[in-house]
Amino acid sequence: MGHSLFNGSVMWSKTYSFTSSPYPGQNSIQRVIVFGDMGKAERDGSNEYSDYQPGALNTTDQLIRDLDNIDIVFHIGDLSYSNGYVSQWDQFTAQVEPIASTVPYMIASGNHERDWPNSGSFYNTPDSGGECGVPAETMFYYPPQNKAKFWYSTDYGLFHFCIADSEHDWREGSEQYKFIEQCLASADRHRQPWLIFAAHRVLGYSSNSWYGQEGSYEEPMGRESLQKLWQKYKVDIAFYGHVHNYERSCPIYQNHCMSKERNHYSGVMNGTIHVVVGGGGSHLTKFSQLIPYWSVYRDYDWGFVKLTAFNQSSLLFEYKKSRDGKVYDSFTVSRDYRDVLACVHDSCEPTTLAT
Repeated sequence: MGHSLFNGSVMWSKTYSFTSSPYPGQNSIQRVIVFGDMGKAERDGSNEYSDYQPGALNTTDQLIRDLDNIDIVFHIGDLSYSNGYVSQWDQFTAQVEPIASTVPYMIASGNHERDWPNSGSFYNTPDSGGECGVPAETMFYYPPQNKAKFWYSTDYGLFHFCIADSEHDWREGSEQYKFIEQCLASADRHRQPWLIFAAHRVLGYSSNSWYGQEGSYEEPMGRESLQKLWQKYKVDIAFYGHVHNYERSCPIYQNHCMSKERNHYSGVMNGTIHVVVGGGGSHLTKFSQLIPYWSVYRDYDWGFVKLTAFNQSSLLFEYKKSRDGKVYDSFTVSRDYRDVLACVHDSCEPTTLAT
């Protein structure tokens, strides 16, 4: 990219390159990164404000080191924690430039991007510092029908992603609820067997200490509204941020674990695995002392998830710590198209939009 000056000379940027996305259903190895709540930190060794995002550079640097083995990144909310200071957006975008200039850097809306009293946000908090979603909506590309409504669907090869906006109403009957059902129902599981749901706040399962104090393991009204959709359309994995740690559930159907397996799932798809991956870099969140029956693995540290689809029937899930890039939790999924279509419990409808 170049810029022509008034004296006739031209200033050129560095040279960048990227690889175009695989077409929906393309049977090739595809590698997806998912995390939330990263923020930014100082390269010169000084502390970012109150050292609020101490793990941000570790996560960023691990992704940069592994860029040759990454195809697309999903940063699911709480991006820069600028909270009204535009200069910190500049710092954040400079930090992620090596990643975002090479692979698609997809985002979701978090409370620190959107929430402000009387602004139309679902939560009446001052978390965005008055930004009300505007910098995030204009700095990054995402394919919604309406930019102010931060929910969208996107395809990447063998994956179909439904990205929700937890800062707008998602309850049954709302505009977003109708979108979520449309997005899940439109997945062609023959071409795109891996169906992923993501939102910033935990709309499914998390055993962080705050939820434990509230006597609940979810955002209020979360899974009560959406669980029937995850089950009906057989969502493979649901990802969340907001809680700054890592936790993986068993495959869940109607609040029950559907498998005692921990490392390999095969055969009929009978439950959704819920994953909190909010340890991108911000200060860590403590867990409740109670370990729920559905919690398979949890980690009080910074990290991110890598999904590798080898083909239409084989998926690898890896949780890596940001401090060393090593895998600390993993599982594989093996199933064919008939396993996805098979009816379990009351999860099957006669037809979907895809058929």
